[in-house]
Amino acid sequence: MPAYSLSSLAVSAAMVVLSAVPLAAQSAGWKPAEQIKTYAISGQTGGALYQSIGERGPTAGVQAIAHTTFKLTWRRDYRPQPDGACVLATARPNLTIIYTWPKAPANLPPAVAASWKTFISGVETHERVHGDHILGMVRKIEAFSTGLRAENDPKCQKVRAVLQQRLGELSNEQRQRGRDFDRDELSPGGRVHQLILALVNGP
Repeated sequence: MPAYSLSSLAVSAAMVVLSAVPLAAQSAGWKPAEQIKTYAISGQTGGALYQSIGERGPTAGVQAIAHTTFKLTWRRDYRPQPDGACVLATARPNLTIIYTWPKAPANLPPAVAASWKTFISGVETHERVHGDHILGMVRKIEAFSTGLRAENDPKCQKVRAVLQQRLGELSNEQRQRGRDFDRDELSPGGRVHQLILALVNGP
């Protein structure tokens, strides 16, 4: 898992959880579930709020402002063929994208509350891009999986091996995409960097 500075927003670090439960062919239509977790912070100024984030934020290698991860399982229908091949007829994901970000006190001074609203809105927007990256990865896995065929594979072992290799490649691609996005957002002048500066230097 990559390390992040206090000012970073953590990229997803969850691993794909695999299953192979047979099922009847179903429609490809599905939607990811979403779960939002918050952690309470304290303070009556932007600087104090950010300090509290550093003390209470989620751990993603080091403390982070926010975190996006996911839970993913699959129902897969492997079908041995009369000619000895194996076909992965259907692959249906069950995806939950999990967001964690800070929750400020309800009784902030008006100017601080306005500053916080801008900050947390930007944080949420940033994290949802990571969520989109995860969803994109899952749809790529689904597209690769459906109809995947291996010859001379009566026990469906070869097709599983090919799938596992591709899953690893797509997972690594998603992680790298998240790291690149964080680097751009957190670099001097980046959107998240600007959000942090505005919060800390504001009221």
